[in-house]
Amino acid sequence: MDILPVPAGRLAWSRPVTAEPDARCLVGAAALRAVRLAVRSLGCYPDDGGARQARWQELTKCECFGLLAREQLGRVAFVDDRGPMVLPVNFVLDRQMVVFRSGEGAKLDVASCGGLVAFEVDGTDAATHTGWSVVVRGEAVEVTDPAELALLRELPLVPWAPGAKSRYVRILPAALTGRRISAPGSPSGRRGLPRPAGPSGQDDQVWPWE
Repeated sequence: MDILPVPAGRLAWSRPVTAEPDARCLVGAAALRAVRLAVRSLGCYPDDGGARQARWQELTKCECFGLLAREQLGRVAFVDDRGPMVLPVNFVLDRQMVVFRSGEGAKLDVASCGGLVAFEVDGTDAATHTGWSVVVRGEAVEVTDPAELALLRELPLVPWAPGAKSRYVRILPAALTGRRISAPGSPSGRRGLPRPAGPSGQDDQVWPWE
């Protein structure tokens, strides 16, 4: 919970502090303790920092690639003349780069000028309060080379949204990050994470990403 600073020249309390605590303060403190105990019993907040750290896991780049490769729907974030915007898009992973189709509009406007974007894909399990998220940050560019367009048209990239989406946009990656929330008590939390298709499937390769 954020604590707002007290402006200069003003007191933090609007009434004098007495030796005896206010009964409302005692009730409020007891209620807060009860809420914390209840939340901890549900497993939402572990009791110690070590358990908290165990639930958060940074994904390797190979794991991020694997998750991107198996998904079809993600979200692209950019800034236009009205401010930040996030839109869902169908995509494919081509040579470790996100590719999506677009028609005339804000996404294509950003790509036409090589604008910076973020792309996010995730998965969640509401029953276990677990999930993962992968974020790609980089430059969006429209693909115009005829030979490359011919190859992209062979990929299984079919937009769900109606309308003509004949233009192809590729995200030139600058950074790739991923996180996963594992279930409490899970030994590693990496079971079920996919491995990307590739020549080695190992994370000892030199990636040109952060």
